[in-house]
Amino acid sequence: MLASLIPILVALLLGAMAPGPSFVLVTRTAVTQSRRNGLAAAVGMGVGGTFFGTLALLGLTALLTQVAWLNMTLRLAGGLYLLYLALRMWRGAGTPLGKAAGTPLGKAAGTPLAMNAGAATDGRAPSLGRAFVVALATQLSNPKTAIAYAGIFAALLPSSSVSGGPPSHLLLFLPPVIFLIEAGWYSVVALAFSLEAPRRAYLKAKGGIDRVTGTVMGALGLRLMADAVRDMALAR
Repeated sequence: MLASLIPILVALLLGAMAPGPSFVLVTRTAVTQSRRNGLAAAVGMGVGGTFFGTLALLGLTALLTQVAWLNMTLRLAGGLYLLYLALRMWRGAGTPLGKAAGTPLGKAAGTPLAMNAGAATDGRAPSLGRAFVVALATQLSNPKTAIAYAGIFAALLPSSSVSGGPPSHLLLFLPPVIFLIEAGWYSVVALAFSLEAPRRAYLKAKGGIDRVTGTVMGALGLRLMADAVRDMALAR
């Protein structure tokens, strides 16, 4: 059993480590808010990954491949959400972190759902719950992740001789493993970028970094939307 699982675990880890909006968000949360907020974001990524992985294991991703309009709608919505985050990052690029302290939570310029360290009126970082929700929403913004999980499982999971699907013990084993891989990787990212040196570097070049991360996030959103429209056109 262990030998058959190693390729799956390696593929899942490499998928989690691939750069994308999740990496951008966890990094920025850890640098601009706090280590605890970064870890809360990592947990949100783990929950989102587990949700998509469970859908793939249960075969529900067939809906995304067979119902074209649902697939396109979800991907367009995800792309719009990433564009929203990008716009908020760009708008707040020229605002020093300290100046956001006088604005209500979640309303600071450039703060996508309060992704800024000084967004609270008392100067504290946004709540752990808010960091978790933003991360979860970002992870769920791309339904193609579920299809990627389905591809890994279809290629690497052993089949049950009785049902033809994956063995039942793997259906119970893999979702917690997916959570540990996703949350574990992003926890490492959060811990690394919450250190003092990355924080100082961010404060020195906040405007440029925010614009670059906003551009990357926006590009990923546009690509997600363009892919959705292209796939829909090819399906006709």
